[in-house]
Amino acid sequence: MIRVLTRFRQWLDSDYFPGGPEAAKAKPDRFEWPRAIPFIFIHLGFFFLPFVGWSWAAVGVAAFLYFVRMFAITGFYHRYFSHRTFQTSRFMQFVFAVWGNTAIQRGALWWAAVHRHHHKHSDDEHDAHSPRQRGFWWAHIGWMTTSKNFPTDYGTIKDLAKYPELVFLNRFDLIVPALFGASLWGLGAAMNYFWPSLGTSGAQIFVWGFFVSTAVLLHGTLFINSLAHVWGRKRFRTDDDSRNSMLLALITLGEGWHNNHHRYMASARQGFYWWELDITYYLLRVFAWCGLIWDLKPVPQSIYAEVEKKAAQ
Repeated sequence: MIRVLTRFRQWLDSDYFPGGPEAAKAKPDRFEWPRAIPFIFIHLGFFFLPFVGWSWAAVGVAAFLYFVRMFAITGFYHRYFSHRTFQTSRFMQFVFAVWGNTAIQRGALWWAAVHRHHHKHSDDEHDAHSPRQRGFWWAHIGWMTTSKNFPTDYGTIKDLAKYPELVFLNRFDLIVPALFGASLWGLGAAMNYFWPSLGTSGAQIFVWGFFVSTAVLLHGTLFINSLAHVWGRKRFRTDDDSRNSMLLALITLGEGWHNNHHRYMASARQGFYWWELDITYYLLRVFAWCGLIWDLKPVPQSIYAEVEKKAAQ
């Protein structure tokens, strides 16, 4: 019973570890069933589909939520919190953290700390999710089921950890998903009440918007850790296996230009050329035009010169 209560508290408080975070990091790097429960829970939602059915309204909500939350992950969790490729106000920074948390990929600080570590050790023995080191499936999802990778390394994100509101969201990272799920049920109930012709309900919108959309979004994001390191083309010579893929760029709103990103991670733009579709960057430009963000870092001319030199050889 004590062990169950301890696990429950750890799910509620991501910074709580009985022996401290260092004890968790010292555990063997292996699959753990308790850590897999959240991912199993998200996928179990598919089993409710025969009971709630479908409607165009529900499918539309799921697709819309996939798009806006994928943008939150790529534009905010990745390009802002992980790499600081543009600037914004403290208020909008908080909004971005909440928005990204609806994707149910833990807090912005944990996400950024893991990603910065990945770039520092990309595809070497210290990389938490490298297909080269542990195989495709471990790089895709297995690495998230071990206690070793659960603590947030606040030492790598000192620039973000100084904001108590971000630390709070990161520590209690289930609050936003819980409110998000409840609001979806309420949305579905309201749609059924005011527009019964849509043929939807609270349960249907909840299953499609929370479970289906989130599960697809999760795998779309994780493909960058796994598939983008084994499939695609390499424009730049990097020390890792990062690849460029138009298909992954479409799925992830621009993150598929992964080799570009690993060559120069400080740019807000990952599709370095006009023909490399980067929807996240286009939307960030709209945010900048509205004054919500500013100082989007460009791709330096030296990077383009590097490509031109290679083509001339």
